Amino acid sequence: MHKYGALCDEFYVNMHLNTEMDLPQNREAVLHFFEQIQKRFPNMQNFYTRDKGEFCLEEAKESGQYRWVSTEMRRLCSGSVNPESFDSAVEQHQTILALTPFELSVSHLDCESLNFTMGFDYSYRGNQNALVSEALGMIPAIEKLAEISGSAALSYEPSFQLSLDEDFKTQCRLAFETRNTAYQIRSGEYGEDQLSVYLTVRRFDSLSSTEQFSQELARIAELCEKMADEYVVEHVLQPLQKTIALK
Repeated sequence: MHKYGALCDEFYVNMHLNTEMDLPQNREAVLHFFEQIQKRFPNMQNFYTRDKGEFCLEEAKESGQYRWVSTEMRRLCSGSVNPESFDSAVEQHQTILALTPFELSVSHLDCESLNFTMGFDYSYRGNQNALVSEALGMIPAIEKLAEISGSAALSYEPSFQLSLDEDFKTQCRLAFETRNTAYQIRSGEYGEDQLSVYLTVRRFDSLSSTEQFSQELARIAELCEKMADEYVVEHVLQPLQKTIALK
């Protein structure tokens, strides 16, 4: 099991390239792009379309470990769920990005942002908002509100964003997504939707003429892994894991 996979129920590594201009939507260009991906990852056999011009190619999900790639009007996405290693996921995203200038006509100028996200999902049948507040705590001003007699936490999804360079082009964001409804919290009948923690490093603006997407992806992936190892694992993931184990 991957080191991050041991800290949560599901671990995944995603890449999103947001473009300033529309990606090709014609049949020939789309199919040729995904055919080139399939040559590099033969197990990606399931191709399908969604509404609003989204096309997807993915591996079978039965094993719980799979890759996927999708294109939208102005976004290219690549994901690896429960990867064998962090490096293998990064290499997958680099391979996809290396194809884009030739297969999708995306130049270094056509970059609105390049995102690298590490996602951590936790299965918990209970009030996920209360769980997050218990595991991570609250700032004193909000904590007093939570102490109101007879109250119940309906939404607690802290988010923190910071710049990692002087020109604010490289930014990091830590965010939480809870998936409880008011009905579930009131009735005590919870579903199987998981609590998610997202750590994202994002590079904004066009690349220079000497930069390449795959190299820039490697840079922000290294930053993201460093943030995870030095801060998020000890102060976020492990407290969540321990709190759930005690329930």
